[in-house]
Amino acid sequence: MPELPEVETVRLGLQPVLEHHRITQAETRRGDLRTPFPKNFAKRLTRRCVEKLWRRAKYLLANLDNGETLVIHLGMSGRMSVYAEGRERRLGQYVYDSAPAEAGRGKHDHVVLETDAPARIVFTDPRRFGLMTLIATDKLEQHPLFKGLGVEPLSDEFDAAFLERALAGKKTPVKSALLDQRVIAGLGNIYVCEALFRARLSPKRLARNLSSKSFAPLVAAIRAVLREAIRAGGSSLRDHQRVDGALGEFQHRFAVYGREGKPCPEPCGGTIRRIVQSGRSTFYCPKCQR
Repeated sequence: MPELPEVETVRLGLQPVLEHHRITQAETRRGDLRTPFPKNFAKRLTRRCVEKLWRRAKYLLANLDNGETLVIHLGMSGRMSVYAEGRERRLGQYVYDSAPAEAGRGKHDHVVLETDAPARIVFTDPRRFGLMTLIATDKLEQHPLFKGLGVEPLSDEFDAAFLERALAGKKTPVKSALLDQRVIAGLGNIYVCEALFRARLSPKRLARNLSSKSFAPLVAAIRAVLREAIRAGGSSLRDHQRVDGALGEFQHRFAVYGREGKPCPEPCGGTIRRIVQSGRSTFYCPKCQR
């Protein structure tokens, strides 16, 4: 499933053709994804202007000029593709290919948005675990999808003092605690593994046993790995692609994730080990991480 950097990469790619642009036409090719589309979904999107495109946790949100917000979750295999109308075109740092005749008409192309950029945005989801819905903008915080979500790890709220308070007394391993979306919104398995390695903390250590001096380096490591991953376009392990079809590149920089049995990148003589925590694979160096 795409994690925060992958979702943020998609948001940045959509921004030039969606934010402050009007959706001139919306079309759905089926009645549902993970859940049914809202009633009159395509009609409610058509002719609406996107006032703001933002991210909350692993969700993309587009505030519309009618007081509703389009909420998108990519699920396991969802992908957003952008095609320029007419010829190939550069907008900011992004180059969008012209739309081939079949763009938006594939077997797994479920939603197509035309905008006045002009551009065509296609949502493709072979496994249909993604989600698209409309929620009243002023009710977002109370909606079940967002109620109870923790702080954003790249926000000013996320600092050493917050993390120390949030993890105080928790009997779970620090890896599991950091993945709790009620504590930190958007962190996923890959980047928690990488951040714990950078902070030299064992994923097996109980959260309540972290010393006070551990929190500042851990916060710095989480922020750094997320920002580096966003700059690299995220990690492409299975389905993630940028909106122009290019792959992310951060998977080439993994220190521990997916490297079981390989030497630690630090000169400690250790070997990367894999264990399972809460049903998820954890990768770490037992010599570096204590």
